[in-house]
Amino acid sequence: MNIEGNTITVKKSAKDLYEFLTNLENFEQLMPEEKEKFEVDGESFIFGLKGMPEIRLVMKEKTEYSNVTLGAASSKLPFTLAANIDEVAENESKVQLKFESSFNPMMAMMVKKPLTKFIETLTENLEKL
Repeated sequence: MNIEGNTITVKKSAKDLYEFLTNLENFEQLMPEEKEKFEVDGESFIFGLKGMPEIRLVMKEKTEYSNVTLGAASSKLPFTLAANIDEVAENESKVQLKFESSFNPMMAMMVKKPLTKFIETLTENLEKL
């Protein structure tokens, strides 16, 4: 299952946006309002949203100034969340969030709508930076 967020423009250079996203504590600013838990632990963070199980994301891959990829800490529900960054101008970048998973069809059907909303919220909050 793949979910692609809208490509948005952020008033930050690719370097600044990359540095923002690689500092995992900054993800708290991007979380939906219904966040009930957010804790950073080294190269990972755990978050909980109202009515959903807690999820731990781990830094999987970083490509300087162009990509930050987080992945599930648990192999039970394997997925990645990538932020692809393109510099447009000195203080402006385009970014798109992409969620990829190998969920079984039943699981994918159950989580597609809330995950799509989650990606949209992260995207909207990124746009406000």
